[in-house]
Amino acid sequence: MIVVTGATGNIGRTLVPLLAAAGEDVAAVSRGLRPAEPAGAEPVGAESTGAEHAGADEGVRRARAAGRVRHAQADVGDATTLRPVLDGADALFVLLGGELNSHGESPHALPTAAADAGVKRIVLLSSQGSATRPDAPSHTRLRAFEAAVRAAGPDFTILRPGAFASNAFAWAESVRTRRTVHAPFGDVALPVIDPADIAEVAAAALREGGHAGRTYELTGPEAISPREQVAVLSAALGEEVAFAELTREEARARMTHFMPEEVADGTLDILGAPLPSEQRVSPDVRDVLGRPARPFAQWVARNLPAFR
Repeated sequence: MIVVTGATGNIGRTLVPLLAAAGEDVAAVSRGLRPAEPAGAEPVGAESTGAEHAGADEGVRRARAAGRVRHAQADVGDATTLRPVLDGADALFVLLGGELNSHGESPHALPTAAADAGVKRIVLLSSQGSATRPDAPSHTRLRAFEAAVRAAGPDFTILRPGAFASNAFAWAESVRTRRTVHAPFGDVALPVIDPADIAEVAAAALREGGHAGRTYELTGPEAISPREQVAVLSAALGEEVAFAELTREEARARMTHFMPEEVADGTLDILGAPLPSEQRVSPDVRDVLGRPARPFAQWVARNLPAFR
């Protein structure tokens, strides 16, 4: 059995059906029990933009009918709630809630609970900034979780994605209602990663050999600026979408409504003044999956209903 935390998020909604379609028994963990998905977001198992995924979608339906996926309510920030879910698990995917990036129980609590339960493999979703900005307060906790996973005992794989393509969901309401995007640093380009690619790399690391002890840096196939992302949205919608640039201070005020201040500051540092290593396209998605990472336009095409 494979335990997936954050099962209803941008990565988990793809990872859970991928594992189930491959014949794995999955415990899909979230704080709420099977909460509704965001309006317009791609549904679980709907990562099917081409013929290559048609069989996977049918596999997901068969897996659900066969009862391969069970949903469990637990809090990744409280290892005691996860202990019953971990019983009998072979592998664990760890996605930390945003607040755990700044405070919470010891980073060793969850990896230790997994080791005590006999879990043989842990895949941790970290961040590119853990490596590129080793002294940044915004990534202190993630670095501590990485160290705890390495020390816990089970085999481990660490995933360090850069900026997510799905961050564009933050623009959905203003695009739908005003055909306008408000964002900072309009001309600063980063190689944003499709969460579906992260999910596929995670599935490989959870199921296959050859990934133990590895750290993968995950990016998209090309650097693309917010202004260029808006142009992609405009083309997909067939209507002009305006770009209104925010100052750093305006963007920070918005971001601190849903993330800790130090995390907002660290994120804005990367968005506004990325290091060369943060603008570099990594080969790791291609190396693990045997194909290039998906471009931003493909993410948009799959999620266009959210912006109509």
